Amino acid sequence: DMFTAGTETSSTTIIWALSELMKHPNVMAKAQSEVRQAFKEKIDFDEEDLDNLPYLKLVIKETLRLHAPSIVHRECREETIIDGCTIPTKATVLVTTWAIVRDPEVWDDPKSFIPERFKNSTIDYLGNNYEYLPFGAGKRICLGMQFGLANVKQPLARLLYHFDWGLPCGTSTPKDLDMSEKSGLSAAKEKDLYLIAKTNQSLDVML
Repeated sequence: DMFTAGTETSSTTIIWALSELMKHPNVMAKAQSEVRQAFKEKIDFDEEDLDNLPYLKLVIKETLRLHAPSIVHRECREETIIDGCTIPTKATVLVTTWAIVRDPEVWDDPKSFIPERFKNSTIDYLGNNYEYLPFGAGKRICLGMQFGLANVKQPLARLLYHFDWGLPCGTSTPKDLDMSEKSGLSAAKEKDLYLIAKTNQSLDVML
């Protein structure tokens, strides 16, 4: 369960993050510049180095807002009435996080990818803010949260550090990227993401 939930959801999040970065070149440039400035003249970096990437953390937060890797569902242990609706015992209840993060009464410009919305914000991953639940909440919150975040931050930072990314033939502008979601418990992209990777030239010179 740990490896299935912690790897498939992490890879899905990385794909969504790269997709959003490609669709928003200004955000890509800012995130890539931060990574390369923080690790300048380094060939490798570790977990402690990732603490020097505040903007990348905002990118990941915003990615998880729009593309939560899984659906939060619970089983009702006893009959409950919510707003006049009776929920029977053993009923499976789905928390519609997709709709919550796109609610204009909760978020400003909710459908847009804006990492800066989390700057100086107290909203976190810990399930204390019910408008943002990428890992669930309460005593059933995802046990692999820190494991999953590490599995996203480290590879994403390396991808931005070591490579410049371009669109494949047939995709003329970032707006042409298909951002459709696949139906299922894991909100993966419906179509695979294809990009052209070019080695970071400054890193080549240093090596």
